[in-house]
Amino acid sequence: MTATTPSPASSRPRPARLSLADVIRTGGSGLRSRPLRVFLSALGIAIGIAAMIGVVGISASSTAELNRKLAALGTNLLTVAPGKTFAGGAAHLPDEAVEMVRGIDAVESVSAIGRTDAKVYRNDRIPAVQTGGISVYAARTDLAGAVGIDVVSGRWLDAATERYPAVVLGSRSAQQLGVYQAGPEVQVWLGGRWFTVVGLLATDELAPELDSAALIGWPVAEQELGFNGYPTTVYTRAEEDHVADVQQVLAATANPENPNEVDVSRPSDALAAKQATDDALSGLLLGLGAVALLVGGVGVANTMVISVLERRAEIGLRRSLGATRGQVRTQFLCESLLLSALGGLGGVAMGIAVTAGYAGYRGWPTLVPPWAMAGGVAATLVIGGLAGFYPAARAARLPPTEALAAT
Repeated sequence: MTATTPSPASSRPRPARLSLADVIRTGGSGLRSRPLRVFLSALGIAIGIAAMIGVVGISASSTAELNRKLAALGTNLLTVAPGKTFAGGAAHLPDEAVEMVRGIDAVESVSAIGRTDAKVYRNDRIPAVQTGGISVYAARTDLAGAVGIDVVSGRWLDAATERYPAVVLGSRSAQQLGVYQAGPEVQVWLGGRWFTVVGLLATDELAPELDSAALIGWPVAEQELGFNGYPTTVYTRAEEDHVADVQQVLAATANPENPNEVDVSRPSDALAAKQATDDALSGLLLGLGAVALLVGGVGVANTMVISVLERRAEIGLRRSLGATRGQVRTQFLCESLLLSALGGLGGVAMGIAVTAGYAGYRGWPTLVPPWAMAGGVAATLVIGGLAGFYPAARAARLPPTEALAAT
């Protein structure tokens, strides 16, 4: 029986395998040796991620606030207004428009306002040209319920006040007239006579035209101001499941003779359109955040390249002690990933803080989608991997003798 002699290849020592914990510990020690440079590089990544998280979070919070408003105000409000005649002149709705619309089966409530030619002033000494853009409307007593108006001071018009010189002011018109509280002693000069301010309204999202309005009773407008009785806006609340159906027949119902002279709109659509505009702006800001993230990635790459140049002696010593090229490459790639992850986590925290601060300032619910946070961290890891690939490969290619000679 003869003994076998081991071959040179089988007797060659194999390099030790590095565990994941060893790789992370080695990469972390490289970062701890340059804290200021690491902080500045991570800050570049963090700013890009914070910008992206902030934009997404603020946009999501704005959408949540819009949905909350629409849930409170309702999306079933429709408005009917006169359009233009075939000749291009101003059309008007019939006197019976409100009652005809009320006859639609799926309609829950109907009310209207009618614009007058009267002007309103704080007192009778103000020049007539200084109107302040406040419109005087005749209003029905059921308008508050149909539109969902909130009275912040005083009360809405009722059967006891609609026939007398009483007025309810919208939020903006009250501010322009310097009226901050309703009461029997508070009066404004309207249509050449004194009207008592019996109520002040809150801002209305679905009927913004009422914010700059002075609203008086329908009968007193006809008796004292020469109002012609034609409604200029009819507000209709439809059943939620039949809003589209009601919207299709409103024009023909409000003005059967000339349905083409009627404009029908859904105020909640205007709010949704505004949100779409905000989303377009958010897309632009998101692109700027991506640019900032790219700049941060370039900063990480620059940091890692300089680190390889400064640590050639360390690389040569590791290689001479048996570290493989793959282990050196893994070490520097791990450093790049850790550096980017620090920036990513910091950026997510900053983005959440920015979103919470802005949403709190605006009175919105704070909402940061989980996918945005996870996507932000994932993006930083991708950026870190790409930024650290070349420096890691360069470090692995350094010959041990050349690296040690650099000392």
